[in-house]
Amino acid sequence: MSDAQIVTYEVTGKVAVITLNRPDARNAVNGDVAAGLEAAIDQLEADDNVWIAILQANTTGQERPVFCAGADLKAINSGKAADLNTRRGGFAGFVYRERKKPVIVAVDGLATAGGCEIVLTADMVVASTRSAFGLAEVKRNLIAGAGGLFRLPRIIGRNAAMEAILTGDPIPAQRAYELGLVNRLCEPGKAQEAAMALALQVCTSAPVAVWE
Repeated sequence: MSDAQIVTYEVTGKVAVITLNRPDARNAVNGDVAAGLEAAIDQLEADDNVWIAILQANTTGQERPVFCAGADLKAINSGKAADLNTRRGGFAGFVYRERKKPVIVAVDGLATAGGCEIVLTADMVVASTRSAFGLAEVKRNLIAGAGGLFRLPRIIGRNAAMEAILTGDPIPAQRAYELGLVNRLCEPGKAQEAAMALALQVCTSAPVAVWE
Protein backbone atom coordinates (compact mmCIF):
# COMPACT_ATOMS: atom_id res chain seq x y z
CA MET A 1 0.00 0.00 0.00
CA SER A 2 1.45 3.37 -0.98
CA ASP A 3 2.00 6.15 1.54
CA ALA A 4 -0.68 8.26 -0.14
CA GLN A 5 -3.29 5.57 0.56
CA ILE A 6 -2.50 4.94 4.21
CA VAL A 7 -4.57 7.96 5.25
CA THR A 8 -7.21 9.08 2.77
CA TYR A 9 -8.98 12.42 2.63
CA GLU A 10 -12.27 12.97 0.81
CA VAL A 11 -14.76 15.83 0.88
CA THR A 12 -18.52 15.60 0.63
CA GLY A 13 -20.09 19.05 0.72
CA LYS A 14 -18.94 20.71 3.93
CA VAL A 15 -17.70 17.48 5.49
CA ALA A 16 -14.24 15.93 5.16
CA VAL A 17 -13.90 12.18 5.67
CA ILE A 18 -10.47 11.07 6.86
CA THR A 19 -9.80 7.33 6.84
CA LEU A 20 -7.05 5.32 8.52
CA ASN A 21 -6.33 2.71 5.90
CA ARG A 22 -4.09 -0.02 7.32
CA PRO A 23 -6.64 -2.75 8.00
CA ASP A 24 -4.06 -5.54 7.69
CA ALA A 25 -2.10 -3.92 10.54
CA ARG A 26 -5.22 -3.17 12.63
CA ASN A 27 -4.76 0.47 11.62
CA ALA A 28 -1.77 0.77 13.94
CA VAL A 29 0.08 4.07 13.88
CA ASN A 30 3.44 4.14 12.11
CA GLY A 31 5.30 7.06 10.62
CA ASP A 32 3.20 7.09 7.47
CA VAL A 33 -0.04 7.23 9.46
CA ALA A 34 1.27 10.07 11.62
CA ALA A 35 2.43 12.07 8.60
CA GLY A 36 -0.75 11.31 6.68
CA LEU A 37 -3.08 12.28 9.50
CA GLU A 38 -1.20 15.52 10.08
CA ALA A 39 -1.45 16.31 6.36
CA ALA A 40 -5.17 15.56 6.41
CA ILE A 41 -5.71 18.00 9.27
CA ASP A 42 -3.69 20.57 7.32
CA GLN A 43 -6.13 20.16 4.41
CA LEU A 44 -9.11 20.42 6.73
CA GLU A 45 -7.88 23.61 8.33
CA ALA A 46 -6.92 25.24 5.03
CA ASP A 47 -10.25 24.73 3.23
CA ASP A 48 -12.85 27.33 4.19
CA ASN A 49 -15.51 25.32 2.37
CA VAL A 50 -15.11 22.43 4.80
CA TRP A 51 -16.52 22.94 8.27
CA ILE A 52 -16.06 19.61 10.02
CA ALA A 53 -14.33 16.24 9.64
CA ILE A 54 -15.15 12.62 10.30
CA LEU A 55 -12.22 10.39 11.26
CA GLN A 56 -12.87 6.71 10.63
CA ALA A 57 -10.93 3.52 9.92
CA ASN A 58 -11.02 0.84 7.27
CA THR A 59 -11.71 -2.51 8.96
CA THR A 60 -12.16 -4.57 5.79
CA GLY A 61 -11.03 -8.16 6.19
CA GLN A 62 -10.49 -8.00 9.94
CA GLU A 63 -11.83 -10.92 11.96
CA ARG A 64 -12.64 -8.53 14.78
CA PRO A 65 -12.98 -4.91 13.63
CA VAL A 66 -10.30 -2.62 15.04
CA PHE A 67 -10.51 1.15 14.66
CA CYS A 68 -6.90 1.51 15.75
CA ALA A 69 -4.64 -0.73 17.83
CA GLY A 70 -2.37 2.14 18.85
CA ALA A 71 1.33 2.33 18.14
CA ASP A 72 2.82 0.00 15.53
CA LEU A 73 5.10 -2.20 17.62
CA LYS A 74 7.03 -3.32 14.54
CA ALA A 75 7.94 0.31 13.84
CA ILE A 76 8.99 0.80 17.45
CA ASN A 77 11.07 -2.38 17.53
CA SER A 78 12.81 -1.38 14.30
CA GLY A 79 14.01 1.89 15.85
CA LYS A 80 11.38 4.16 14.30
CA ALA A 81 9.48 5.14 17.44
CA ALA A 82 10.15 8.83 16.86
CA ASP A 83 8.34 8.66 13.52
CA LEU A 84 5.04 7.94 15.29
CA ASN A 85 5.01 11.56 16.48
CA THR A 86 5.04 14.82 14.58
CA ARG A 87 6.32 18.14 15.81
CA ARG A 88 2.94 19.86 15.61
CA GLY A 89 0.61 16.99 16.37
CA GLY A 90 2.40 14.65 18.72
CA PHE A 91 1.37 11.01 18.56
CA ALA A 92 -0.29 10.09 15.26
CA GLY A 93 0.12 13.70 14.15
CA PHE A 94 -3.15 14.40 15.94
CA VAL A 95 -3.38 14.16 19.73
CA TYR A 96 -1.78 17.54 20.48
CA ARG A 97 -2.62 19.26 17.22
CA GLU A 98 -4.12 22.74 17.49
CA ARG A 99 -7.09 23.15 15.16
CA LYS A 100 -10.21 25.24 14.75
CA LYS A 101 -12.51 22.75 13.09
CA PRO A 102 -14.34 19.98 14.97
CA VAL A 103 -13.60 16.32 14.37
CA ILE A 104 -16.09 13.50 14.87
CA VAL A 105 -14.58 10.04 15.32
CA ALA A 106 -16.62 7.18 13.86
CA VAL A 107 -15.70 3.94 15.62
CA ASP A 108 -16.88 0.52 14.51
CA GLY A 109 -14.69 -1.83 16.52
CA LEU A 110 -11.94 -1.75 19.11
CA ALA A 111 -10.06 1.47 19.88
CA THR A 112 -7.23 0.53 22.19
CA ALA A 113 -4.08 2.12 23.60
CA GLY A 114 -3.04 4.94 21.25
CA GLY A 115 -6.16 4.29 19.20
CA CYS A 116 -8.27 5.16 22.22
CA GLU A 117 -6.14 8.25 22.78
CA ILE A 118 -6.96 9.38 19.24
CA VAL A 119 -10.65 8.96 20.08
CA LEU A 120 -10.27 10.95 23.30
CA THR A 121 -8.76 13.83 21.32
CA ALA A 122 -11.79 14.19 19.07
CA ASP A 123 -14.67 16.57 19.72
CA MET A 124 -17.47 14.02 19.35
CA VAL A 125 -17.63 10.24 19.15
CA VAL A 126 -20.07 8.06 17.24
CA ALA A 127 -19.70 4.34 17.87
CA SER A 128 -21.35 1.10 16.89
CA THR A 129 -22.57 -1.25 19.58
CA ARG A 130 -19.71 -3.66 18.86
CA SER A 131 -17.11 -1.01 19.69
CA ALA A 132 -14.97 -0.82 22.82
CA PHE A 133 -12.46 1.66 24.20
CA GLY A 134 -9.42 0.81 26.29
CA LEU A 135 -6.08 2.04 27.54
CA ALA A 136 -4.28 -1.29 27.52
CA GLU A 137 -0.80 0.12 28.17
CA VAL A 138 -0.83 -0.95 31.83
CA LYS A 139 -0.82 -4.59 30.74
CA ARG A 140 2.50 -3.97 28.97
CA ASN A 141 4.16 -2.03 31.82
CA LEU A 142 3.53 1.25 29.97
CA ILE A 143 1.35 4.33 30.47
CA ALA A 144 -1.05 6.11 28.16
CA GLY A 145 1.37 8.91 27.38
CA ALA A 146 -0.49 10.54 24.48
CA GLY A 147 -3.05 12.37 26.57
CA GLY A 148 -5.20 9.47 27.72
CA LEU A 149 -4.26 9.79 31.39
CA PHE A 150 -5.74 13.28 31.68
CA ARG A 151 -8.40 13.25 28.96
CA LEU A 152 -10.23 10.12 30.08
CA PRO A 153 -10.89 11.38 33.65
CA ARG A 154 -12.12 14.70 32.26
CA ILE A 155 -14.61 12.93 30.02
CA ILE A 156 -15.95 10.04 32.13
CA GLY A 157 -14.99 11.05 35.68
CA ARG A 158 -12.10 10.11 37.93
CA ASN A 159 -13.27 6.81 39.40
CA ALA A 160 -14.44 5.22 36.16
CA ALA A 161 -11.27 6.42 34.44
CA MET A 162 -9.01 5.03 37.16
CA GLU A 163 -10.62 1.61 36.77
CA ALA A 164 -10.05 1.66 33.02
CA ILE A 165 -6.49 2.97 33.33
CA LEU A 166 -5.37 0.59 36.09
CA THR A 167 -7.00 -2.59 34.77
CA GLY A 168 -6.53 -1.97 31.06
CA ASP A 169 -9.92 -3.55 30.43
CA PRO A 170 -11.86 -2.06 27.51
CA ILE A 171 -15.08 -0.12 28.09
CA PRO A 172 -17.94 -1.54 25.97
CA ALA A 173 -19.75 0.91 23.72
CA GLN A 174 -22.98 0.94 25.74
CA ARG A 175 -21.09 1.69 28.95
CA ALA A 176 -19.01 4.34 27.14
CA TYR A 177 -22.25 5.97 26.02
CA GLU A 178 -23.60 5.95 29.58
CA LEU A 179 -20.38 7.54 30.83
CA GLY A 180 -20.47 10.30 28.21
CA LEU A 181 -17.52 9.14 26.12
CA VAL A 182 -19.79 8.31 23.18
CA ASN A 183 -22.29 10.84 21.81
CA ARG A 184 -24.32 8.50 19.64
CA LEU A 185 -24.63 4.72 19.35
CA CYS A 186 -25.50 2.90 16.15
CA GLU A 187 -25.73 -0.58 14.72
CA PRO A 188 -22.52 -2.34 13.59
CA GLY A 189 -21.43 -1.17 10.17
CA LYS A 190 -23.33 2.12 10.48
CA ALA A 191 -20.79 4.32 12.27
CA GLN A 192 -19.82 6.44 9.27
CA GLU A 193 -23.47 6.91 8.32
CA ALA A 194 -24.38 8.00 11.85
CA ALA A 195 -21.34 10.28 12.05
CA MET A 196 -22.27 11.88 8.73
CA ALA A 197 -25.79 12.56 10.03
CA LEU A 198 -24.29 14.31 13.06
CA ALA A 199 -21.83 16.27 10.90
CA LEU A 200 -24.60 17.46 8.59
CA GLN A 201 -26.62 18.55 11.61
CA VAL A 202 -23.64 20.60 12.82
CA CYS A 203 -23.38 22.15 9.35
CA THR A 204 -26.85 23.66 9.72
CA SER A 205 -25.36 26.00 12.32
CA ALA A 206 -23.49 29.21 11.54
CA PRO A 207 -19.92 28.65 10.30
CA VAL A 208 -18.32 31.30 12.48
CA ALA A 209 -19.81 29.67 15.56
CA VAL A 210 -18.75 26.20 14.45
CA TRP A 211 -15.10 26.71 13.61
CA GLU A 212 -13.90 30.25 14.10
